[in-house]
Amino acid sequence: MNRPDASQAGGPRGGRFCALALGLLLAACGQRGEVIDAPKSGSTAVPAVVEPVRLEPLRMRVEAVGTARARRSVSLYPEAAGEVVAVNFQPGDPVEQGDVLLALDSRDEKLALELAELRLADARRMLERYTTANSSVELTVPETTIDTARTTLESARIERDRAQIALDRRFVTAPFDGYVGITDIDPGDRIEPTTEITTIDDRSLLLVSFEVPEAYVGRLSAGDPVRIEVWNDERTRASGTVVAIGSRVDPASRAFTARAEVPNGDDRLRPGMSFRVRLDLTGAAYPAVPEVAVQWGADGAYVWTVENERARRVPASLVQRQQGRVLIDAELPAGAPVVGEGVQSMREGIPVRTMDAAALARDARGTLAPAANEG
Repeated sequence: MNRPDASQAGGPRGGRFCALALGLLLAACGQRGEVIDAPKSGSTAVPAVVEPVRLEPLRMRVEAVGTARARRSVSLYPEAAGEVVAVNFQPGDPVEQGDVLLALDSRDEKLALELAELRLADARRMLERYTTANSSVELTVPETTIDTARTTLESARIERDRAQIALDRRFVTAPFDGYVGITDIDPGDRIEPTTEITTIDDRSLLLVSFEVPEAYVGRLSAGDPVRIEVWNDERTRASGTVVAIGSRVDPASRAFTARAEVPNGDDRLRPGMSFRVRLDLTGAAYPAVPEVAVQWGADGAYVWTVENERARRVPASLVQRQQGRVLIDAELPAGAPVVGEGVQSMREGIPVRTMDAAALARDARGTLAPAANEG
């Protein structure tokens, strides 16, 4: 059976063959970046799948090395010199605020406190006696004597308080809840106010400090989440929150310091450890389009949009790729239709018939099936 020449064929069969040939020609020209004239106003609209533009923020990941310290950490020293009579802790023990960790010989201070309390009681009795005597109609005690008694009572109270403070200084207590460190002090040692007893750390919360490049000034703020990872084989991970940002950039490193709080309720982490710190930051919002929508020409990247059912070419600059979508810098408002499938057939000003992906596939099968059967 002889096939009719395409130029002489008529009827629906020839029309479908010509439409198919025209479509292939347009696709080939589009791939080569050639420009052809737009179809006349009476031409059939080109089918295309469009998606509305969504504005999505620019995402940036920052990685740095951080160093941890305890939320509260102190080295303990005695307030007075003396002989150690008791050490009430072992290295690594958890302690509570107010626990007595170390005691010095306090016999003299206890006696001084007892003597001060006796003098205070005597001064109080003397003032009460004078006051009772003057409660009658006749004043038997001069006012100057009563004033002296009041002064003596206040002096005795001060002496008692000073004796109590001196006695309290013979005991070293935990200033807050935490864990004590190693000590070299034993009962019988004589220590001075310059002798370090031990350390105590509140490890329930760690403060991790790290440096951020100056390019991210203004993009990082308090409250931003961070993730940390320990440099070991177990890959211990934890999460935290930025709580402080340095006020200046180091001119040598061109970076600024940030600090994050990391909860450590399970006590897996230790002060002084180093961590890999990761932050996911967001920037300005840009139009997000499918990757297939971005085309390239002699003047750079561009996308196709549909206005009044006709194609319009919009220049674009690529900003960032994000999991199948691309952030672009282009004059496209949120919700504007961008051509995803069918971009090869787009030309400036041609009529466009928008549809979803399933409808476009059915339309393509409906066009190609008769031609395949005729072949």
